[in-house]
Amino acid sequence: MSAPPPAPAHGPGGRRRGDSGQATAFVVVLAVAFLLCLGLVFDGGGLLRARSSAHLMAQEAARVGVQQIDWAAYRSGAEEVGLDPVEASRAAQAFLADAGATGTVTVDGDTVTVTCSVDYGFALLPIGSTTVEATATARPYTSPAAPAP
Repeated sequence: MSAPPPAPAHGPGGRRRGDSGQATAFVVVLAVAFLLCLGLVFDGGGLLRARSSAHLMAQEAARVGVQQIDWAAYRSGAEEVGLDPVEASRAAQAFLADAGATGTVTVDGDTVTVTCSVDYGFALLPIGSTTVEATATARPYTSPAAPAP
C-alpha cells in the first residue's frame, strides 16, 4: 500500500498560506527608520556647524568693532582714549554683511556686543529651515600707562 499524497501548501481557493511578503514590509520600515536616523545625524551636524559659524562671526565682528578708537582723542594725546561708538557699530555691521550674516551691534561704553543670525536649511529632514543666533562681547585691551621718563 502506498502513502497518501502530501497535503497541498495552499488553503481553500488556491491561495497559499505562509509568511511571504512580511519580510518586505519589515525591510521598508527598517529602511525608513535608517533614513530618518541618517537625516538626524547629517542635519544635526550641519546645525551645529551653523551655530559655531554664527558664534565665530559674532566674535570677529565684536573684535572689529572694538578696534575703532576715537582717533581725535588719540592724536590729541588724551590720557584715556575710548571707542568711537558710531564707527564701532558701522565696522561690526560691515563685517557681518561681508560674511553673509545679519545681526545687531550694541556699543555700551567700551564694550561692543554683537548678535549674529545665520539661516540654516535642512538638507535631508523635511522641516524647512531655521535661524541660528549667537552673541559675543569684546572689550579693548588696555596696557598700563608707561612711566614718564
